[in-house]
Amino acid sequence: MDYASLTSAIEDYTDNTETTFVANIPLFIRIAEERILKSIQLDLFRRNASATMSKGGQYLASPTDFLAPFSLSFNVDGEKVFVEFKDVSFCQSFAPDPSIEGVPQYYAQFDVDNMVLVPTPNANYNCEMHYLYRPTSITAGATTGTTWLSTNAELALLYGSLVEAYIFMKGEQDVMAMYNDKFTEAMVGLRMLGEAKEPTQDYRVGRVVRAKQ
Repeated sequence: MDYASLTSAIEDYTDNTETTFVANIPLFIRIAEERILKSIQLDLFRRNASATMSKGGQYLASPTDFLAPFSLSFNVDGEKVFVEFKDVSFCQSFAPDPSIEGVPQYYAQFDVDNMVLVPTPNANYNCEMHYLYRPTSITAGATTGTTWLSTNAELALLYGSLVEAYIFMKGEQDVMAMYNDKFTEAMVGLRMLGEAKEPTQDYRVGRVVRAKQ
């Protein structure tokens, strides 16, 4: 399904071509794309990035295409150390004083651009971040353009977009629930592709190591 076909389908299913609604269709699609990508984690959307944890630097910049973390690791005396992913509140409770330095044990997504490390690094550490990246949205290309999701997960993308459209329209709850159920069914099929894995803490702390893509 290309971008024009997806947009047309959303208009047809909702029977809505009002100007403001049509202008927001790209937003509905982008939200659906992100929902799909965050709900399952496909090998083909995984990347590695190298960075440096700086001594005294509490924050580590996220890759520009970062969507969700898998693992963060670095070497200490020749041994690979995995930093465990937690939420921000845990990190703030664990190390309330950022001036106290140590070997980083935990990290969290602080904002859209940065990770927070605790304790604050006590040295410069070359690290590797394994993460789920945000692929280019179908809305960013030509009307005839396609993406992996629009080709391989077109029902999930369509029904996910329709859920967002009905939220925007404040539409009938039973219709919205029906589309959400259809989205859930489509996601089950997507997981059966074989490469899709539910996000687990084991992946995020390095207890499961998978081949680089």
